[in-house]
Formats: sequence, C-alpha cells, structure tokens
Amino acid sequence: MAIDQLFAIFACALLAGLTVFQVALIAGAPLGRLAWGGQHRVLPAKLRIGSAVSIGIYALFAYAALAKTGFVPPLVSESFTSITVWVMTAYFALGVLMNGISRSKPERLVMTPTTLALAATYLVLALH
Repeated sequence: MAIDQLFAIFACALLAGLTVFQVALIAGAPLGRLAWGGQHRVLPAKLRIGSAVSIGIYALFAYAALAKTGFVPPLVSESFTSITVWVMTAYFALGVLMNGISRSKPERLVMTPTTLALAATYLVLALH
C-alpha cells in the first residue's frame, strides 16, 4: 500500500470520528463546548442542522481523499479531484486558525489538533 493511501485511510478515520461526534451533537449530547464556538453545552436546533450538514460535507471530503488515492473513481475527473483536495487543505488550515482562536478552551484543545491533523493529511494527499 502506498503512503498516500495510508494518509487517505487516516483522513477517513478522522472524518469518521468527527461524524460520530456530530451525530452525538445532533442527538443532544452535552458536547457543545467542543464545537460551533463552544457557546452551548447542548446545541440548539439551528446548530444541530449545521452538524447534519457537516456530516454530508465530511462524506464528500472522505470521498475526495479516496478518489485522490485510487480507492474509488473520481466523481468528475482526476484534475478536479486534485483541485478539490487543495481546497480542502486550505479549508482545514483555516479551521486550525478558527479553532485556535475559539473562545471555548475545550474546543481549542480538542479541535485545533484535529483540524491540524486533517490539514497536514490533506496537504500530503494534495502533494501526491
């Protein structure tokens, strides 16, 4: 197995963990201090909808990682997938910044390293 494929699997594992986390938030688990700015212990309805949307986005992110490394066929083209992975790298890099400046200390401590790991992982995928 090639190194980029290992990174794709790692990305999918991180995204799967985030998906479980978002499902817990949607279900009303008191984990809101770790997400969406950390303002709510239990998310209100609008943020629960945001968590549901996040799950769909995570699925697209995972598919892009798998397509970039040949596990699944690209949805559009290989060049589109490559551009998409670069955009995702930038998205996660911005996420590092946003989580790093969160008013919620728990969010800073948990989500900053998580998004940093995703940014680094997608950077490796983008470069391969």
